[in-house]
Parts: sequence; C-alpha cells; structure tokens
Amino acid sequence: MRTPLPRRRLAAAGLLGGAAGAAAAPAAPAARYPERPVRLIVPWAPGGSTDILARVVAERLGPALGQPVVVENRSGASGNLGSDIVAKAAPDGHTILFGSMSTHAMNPALMPNMPFDGVEDFTPVALLAYVLNTMVVHPAVPARTVAEFVAHAKANPERIAYASAGPGSTNHLCAALFERMAGVRMLHVPYRGGAPAVLDTVAGQAQLLFSAGTQTLPHVRAERLRLLAVTEGRRSALLPEVPTVGETLPGYEMAVWYGCFGPRGMDPALVARLNAEINRVLALPEVTRRMAEIGVEVQNEPPEALGALLRRDAAKWGGLIRELGIRAE
Repeated sequence: MRTPLPRRRLAAAGLLGGAAGAAAAPAAPAARYPERPVRLIVPWAPGGSTDILARVVAERLGPALGQPVVVENRSGASGNLGSDIVAKAAPDGHTILFGSMSTHAMNPALMPNMPFDGVEDFTPVALLAYVLNTMVVHPAVPARTVAEFVAHAKANPERIAYASAGPGSTNHLCAALFERMAGVRMLHVPYRGGAPAVLDTVAGQAQLLFSAGTQTLPHVRAERLRLLAVTEGRRSALLPEVPTVGETLPGYEMAVWYGCFGPRGMDPALVARLNAEINRVLALPEVTRRMAEIGVEVQNEPPEALGALLRRDAAKWGGLIRELGIRAE
C-alpha cells in the first residue's frame, strides 16, 4: 500500500536515509538558497510523462524559489546517465533529479558496473506521483476478469505470450510476479521499447501486456484491448471502478512512481523547503488536472515517505531480478 509509515517508526527502522541520515555538512545554508538557477535533471528524452511533470513543476517552482528552474533532459543508459550527474553534484540543492522507480530500485540489480548506488547516493526530496499501470489482454482472450485469466492461463501453460519493453522492464517484472503469484507459466516476448510491445498486443501477436495507462487506455477505449485490472496496491482515483490485480491475488502490487532526489548529504532544512514548495505546486488544481489527463496521480508526502518506498522497492524488485537472473540488454 502507499500509506507512509510514521516518522518515528521510520527513524527506528533506519529507513530515513538521505535527508535525515546525511552526515555531510551542507554546501550552502538553506536561508540563502537558491543563489543561482536550479538545474532539474530528467534522465529521459523530452515528451514522456516524467518530462511533462518536470516542466509543469519547474514553471511554477521557479517563481516560488526566486530563481529559474531549468529542465535538462540527459537521457541515456536507461536513465543512469542523467541520474549519475545528480549523484555526483554538490549537495547544495542547485542540481536535482526527477527520477523513477526503475532508475533507483531496479537498474542497480539489472546492470553491472552501475555508476551510483540508487539508494545510498541520493537524498530523497519528494514523492512526486504514481503512474497508472494496467493489465490488458487482446480481445480474443476469453477472460474479462483476472480470475478468468488465471484459469485460462492454467489451462494453457506456456501458450499465452506477454509482451514487454525488454528484460527487466516494468512490463516484464509485472508479468514475472504475476506468473509466480498465480502459479501459471507464460511466454515472455521482449521488444525494444514499449511502443512495439503495445502494437503487437493490439495486433494479437501477444495476448497479455502490463503497461502504463498512457499507452493502453486509448486502445481500451477503441476496444482493441480489454482492461482487466490496475497493478497498484489500491484502486486508482483515476479509474475507481477498475479492480486491482491484488483483489484476486492478495499481495500483488506494482506501483510505478516518480520521485525528486538530490545528491547525498543535503541539508535537511533545504530538503524540507524544497519538499514544501514542490508539494504546493503538485496540489494546484491545474497541475492535478493536467497530470491526471496523462494517467499520472500526483502525491503530497514528506521526504521520509520516498526514502522508505525506495528502500522497500529496491529490496523487492532487486530480489526478484536477481532470483530470476534477469539482465538488461
């Protein structure tokens, strides 16, 4: 579930990390921050939901801080290139990152010779949003619920193909976890990216896909795909009538999140100020509406919530990746 643990329990468990556990002295006092424009690094190409969110926030965050907030797209190496820039920056709040679950909780287990530690080398600043993630099937599949799909898959072992954007992608891990928890065996068909995976599922070359609603819902509305469930731990406010996978398979959850991070060792007072300003922007009605239009549900949480979520997901998905022997291509 997404409910954050109370601060005292997080501290007792050693999960505060970053902002609360940093021992390094701040490079610049929070009272004078910012002293120059702030770089907001997006480790993906322009046009995606992370980039849209960053630009919406930056436009409104700059006036509140009194300095421009400049979005820089530094894509490459599955998000590692841009993330590494922030990991190695001065912890003075002038270089921050809009990262994702994949860059921080999954890449370290998928890729050898990582340039940074996704948990220890960053200061959690704000949990930004969850991305609506869906379970869809081709209309030819004789299932309209998750339970019916499980029964169909059990009756047809290794005959149902599921598409993904590649080994270790969220699509792949969603399906791998589903196989394990449902006790079914399916065929993994990896593609070089999410778009061809969606198109081949629409065409019937694959029968099952777990993917962001931004990619699947237009096809669901056109009746080219059938929506069975969402993968979050609770029903989405964006699709409240759609059940979760976990309502059929208790404990199943894949919640795809975005978070704002700074380098390790940021001043807690500076983190608190950035968190408050970012949360204020995310709560603006026009921001909430704009992001809901692309299947992104904004959040409003303290830094500790992001730190706890990151550590939990790094253990969960890193463990699954290592157990299954998955390596990024």
